[in-house]
Amino acid sequence: MSIVRYLTHPQVQIDPDVPVPQWDLTPVGRARTEMAAQANWLAHTTQIVSSGERKAIETAEIIAARLGLVIEVREAMHENDRSATGFLKPTEFEAVADRFFAEPHLSVRGWERAIDAQARIVREVEAVLACDRPGDVLFVGHGAVGTLLFCHYAGHPIERIHDQPAGGGNCFTFARDGRRVLHGWRGLEEIGT
Repeated sequence: MSIVRYLTHPQVQIDPDVPVPQWDLTPVGRARTEMAAQANWLAHTTQIVSSGERKAIETAEIIAARLGLVIEVREAMHENDRSATGFLKPTEFEAVADRFFAEPHLSVRGWERAIDAQARIVREVEAVLACDRPGDVLFVGHGAVGTLLFCHYAGHPIERIHDQPAGGGNCFTFARDGRRVLHGWRGLEEIGT
């Protein structure tokens, strides 16, 4: 059985003066990724597909180097478009993110609507899987669109209750055949399947 994994980038350097898509991993985020890349859970991975955002590419590159693979970058796998507001302080960001998930058919403060972000990430993942390459696939991306993808494959409505745990560096897994979710969000340190 081929496995598909969606991994969110771990901790990033938050810098209000740098556009969010260009943020880098923190030393902790990098160390978590390097530790996970040494584990056996990725042994059958033959394809790594990353968002075009810097933090996702850095995460994917660490894992790809360990596995001897080249990453494929798909620009449309980016995080939900929040450029209308730019950087928001953590408390304000969390409030807007709550509304993003609670009102998926509305554009909250100019953000991309959750239903549109979900359609986009599902379309990107399905386009890759349609190529039907042998082996397991690892997608490396972001928390909000990852949650929307999880909701789609798990058959859940869009709700923040299904969001990854704080800090990033979480993964959910599904079977390529039938798209059955095998496990929900697990941190890099606890992934075994």
